[in-house]
Amino acid sequence: QVQLVESGGGLVQAGESLRLSCATSERTFSNYAMGWFRQAPGKEREFVAAISKSGAVTYYANSVKGRFTISRDNAKNTVYLQMNSLKPGDTAVYYCAAATNVATRRDDYAYWGQGTQVTVSS
Repeated sequence: QVQLVESGGGLVQAGESLRLSCATSERTFSNYAMGWFRQAPGKEREFVAAISKSGAVTYYANSVKGRFTISRDNAKNTVYLQMNSLKPGDTAVYYCAAATNVATRRDDYAYWGQGTQVTVSS
């Protein structure tokens, strides 16, 4: 069982930035591709970004491309989501997840964190 813990969420104004972190004590962290998803009230959980095991390959949802950056530090067992130019539409609970291979589909991820709230005011 891979346990994931997100942090870094909060309340910001439109145009500001936040960096989310997702840490695990899993010693085989580098064996997992990682992803970020988000879920707004009344909506389904949607893909945001994903990164391969080595960090060489990344994918982004069109809605965040150019504003968000996913990265990972395998030595620290941590994946990050740098979010710039935040918009009110980015307001959601953000979840990190681990998968065997890099993917954009929610069903491909076996392990999930508890989520961290991001609220962007206008």
